[in-house]
Amino acid sequence: MSAEWLWLGIGFLGQALFSARFIVQWLASERAKRSVMPVAFWFLSLGGGATLLAYALYRQDPVFVVGQAAGLLIYLRNLILIRKEHRQHQVNDEDGNA
Repeated sequence: MSAEWLWLGIGFLGQALFSARFIVQWLASERAKRSVMPVAFWFLSLGGGATLLAYALYRQDPVFVVGQAAGLLIYLRNLILIRKEHRQHQVNDEDGNA
């Protein structure tokens, strides 16, 4: 297998991960009967974005690199905020302040 085919596969894998996040979000929203953003959405965004960033770096496409790198910061920040909120809920539950 040539390097070009390997990187093409990596690019398609990243796109598949990135696209899967929309299906996850849609199904979670349908289940809840309201718009929701499950944590899996952010993990798929992070995984897909990181894979696509690797592909963009290989392709040496500065527009694609900047777009994916900026997105990664946003996805990571959302996961940090979710973790912080989850920890705060745990503290409140332990203190009986639910």
